[in-house]
Amino acid sequence: MRLRRSTREDDPEINLISMIDVLLVLLIFFMISTTFQRAERIRVELPRASDAPVSVTHFALVVTITRNGRYLVNGRALLNSNALTLRRALARAAGTHHGPLLIRADARTTHQSVVTVMDVAGQLGFAQLDIATTHQGAAQ
Repeated sequence: MRLRRSTREDDPEINLISMIDVLLVLLIFFMISTTFQRAERIRVELPRASDAPVSVTHFALVVTITRNGRYLVNGRALLNSNALTLRRALARAAGTHHGPLLIRADARTTHQSVVTVMDVAGQLGFAQLDIATTHQGAAQ
């Protein structure tokens, strides 16, 4: 009778739970350490105005937007920068004539100020909005 145990080991066992834990830790590490491209770093090429001469039409209405977002309608300053005040001033200045409207905005004004003028003009029925620009070689 053989009382001695066999020295042969059973088949090796792979512990899958530990391997899954390690893979999840690596996945979380790579997700956290990944650098995402920020919006400030995205290069946007803005449109440029051509140097070709354009026929100048007479604008019955000119809205000027200053650097700090103040509005002027045909050279007359408004009391505040409220959209309702702008709407009343444009309606009074236009009367029944809704021809082309020229927007003269400072290059450093906020985008929201320009969009507000465009929105108010669209609500009043202005179909043609022009934005005054200068060509690249012009002195500021």
